[in-house]
Amino acid sequence: MSRGLTPEMVWYDPFGDDLPETELEKRALTIETGVPLTGAVTVGEVVAATFGDGSIRFFRPNEEIISTQAHNGAVLCVVADACGVLTGGDDGRFLRIFPDGKIEEIATFGSRWVDCVAACVGRWACSSGKYVHIWRQGEAAATSLEHVSTIGGLAFDASGERLAVAHYGGVTLWELNGRSWTRSQLNWKGSHGAVSFSPNDRYLVSTMQENALHGWRLVDGMADMAMAGYPAKVKNFAWAGDTPHLVTSGAEELICWPFDGPDGPMGRSPLCLARCRGNLVTCVQSLNTTNAAFSGFRDGLVLLSELNDAKELVVVRRSTGSEVTAIAVTSSFSHLLIGDTGGTVFWTRFWLGGDHVRNV
Repeated sequence: MSRGLTPEMVWYDPFGDDLPETELEKRALTIETGVPLTGAVTVGEVVAATFGDGSIRFFRPNEEIISTQAHNGAVLCVVADACGVLTGGDDGRFLRIFPDGKIEEIATFGSRWVDCVAACVGRWACSSGKYVHIWRQGEAAATSLEHVSTIGGLAFDASGERLAVAHYGGVTLWELNGRSWTRSQLNWKGSHGAVSFSPNDRYLVSTMQENALHGWRLVDGMADMAMAGYPAKVKNFAWAGDTPHLVTSGAEELICWPFDGPDGPMGRSPLCLARCRGNLVTCVQSLNTTNAAFSGFRDGLVLLSELNDAKELVVVRRSTGSEVTAIAVTSSFSHLLIGDTGGTVFWTRFWLGGDHVRNV
């Protein structure tokens, strides 16, 4: 088993009420929508943000924001597609939405919520209750797969020929053989939520209802990884850097588990960055393939850290009083979006300079 959050850390708490406005804040467009942001994803140079009232807004650099009413109720999940986004809502609709605001309904499940969505090249998937539905693009009929309980998370691997489905008791791993899907089980007690393959597809990791993550080494199926010790539930995670590291929320700092080597994080402690006493990280986002990641906190503070505890932090946005729920960056790093439970959207010009992260 990998160890919990035990390494000695120096508290990093330079953030007082008199912290000056950051350069990113000075040039930001701030929009007060009045409804919580439920998610944000990047589609090339477009960032799509979803909201608790069922609306979605598309942000482009130097262009007008396009807003459309997609669901009759909250947008529960969103994922980037090749040409837009896929969303699921508590109105039971599974939608494909394009950056120009056009909406295409893929399926509707009546009063049953669409809890999770996933996409890869040539395939879409969504879950409703205990069932996962998989479509090949261009085909109207879906393949439906039943599970032991309500689905907590979905993820395709890089090939699109494996689909991980998280639920109570572990993860079902479906593999495409010809035109049919065959299953294998990855068991671990408890309820499993968001799930993700590592970038090299060697590992699979899920969040837990408990304050923990769990992982499996897929190449031989012989290793379980329990990543525990969090003071709060891990709400989200992201893969960052070329090691790579799995960066996670759920603690008073950005927890970064190393997944290099044959055993990943087993027997190793995580790298802990951006520690802020008494303030939980609620949202994380990697900076694509760079060795840096964002951490958004319960009070609205957002920091940017290189995956190196010797480097200085960048204060992106000061505290606002509302929990950060979404962070997304355009593919070229030109613009950054931050959203929170208070309904504030922070959209600003952003870039990297030289070998180090800068906020100039």
